[in-house]
Amino acid sequence: MSGETSRIGRSDGHGASPALALRASHADRDRAVDVLRLAGGDGRLTAAELDERLEAALTARTLGELAELTADLPLVAGASHGVPVEAKEVLRVDQQGGSFRRDGRWVVPRRVELQSSWADVTLDLTEAVITQDTLHIAMAMCGGTLRLVAGPGVVVNTDSLSVSYGKVKVAPAADVGVPTILQVELVGSIAYGRVVAKVPRRTFRQRLHRGSA
Repeated sequence: MSGETSRIGRSDGHGASPALALRASHADRDRAVDVLRLAGGDGRLTAAELDERLEAALTARTLGELAELTADLPLVAGASHGVPVEAKEVLRVDQQGGSFRRDGRWVVPRRVELQSSWADVTLDLTEAVITQDTLHIAMAMCGGTLRLVAGPGVVVNTDSLSVSYGKVKVAPAADVGVPTILQVELVGSIAYGRVVAKVPRRTFRQRLHRGSA
């Protein structure tokens, strides 16, 4: 992809943009990974290309390195000229019985306020659009189960969660060498219920083709 320019800090045709030499942040890497995941799911990248570019994106040091990885791909829907999708401040879940689920390509809010009774709540982060480094989940849960499906680089912390006659199970990170892109902090209380945080056993490629697993 040499010679291609990025949509992030695109030059004006008189040379490379100085912005491309800037150091990449975790959020910059996250946005590149999101573009690559979507491109893989759309069939724009082969499995080998996707794996190679994902690895390069997670270790990229500059915006220029990320630009080379995404220059031949369309932007993520809802973003333009490198501007990230705006996350909602709060997602409120008030569920009495039954189930609530968020999965696929949803934008992770800055905070989740969860109030439920004898309900099953699932938050699947494997294909979610992550625009910040911390997600606070404030819980007031009686009965039922909160299931968190964490992707690579997602760390779940339950140290501040009060548990009464319940169970908390957090699976260890699958890839120790992957940088942390999202810290999920659970606070509040749960009684007579469960919190299960797991890491999918499937690979990046398998998650992109969800129906094949």
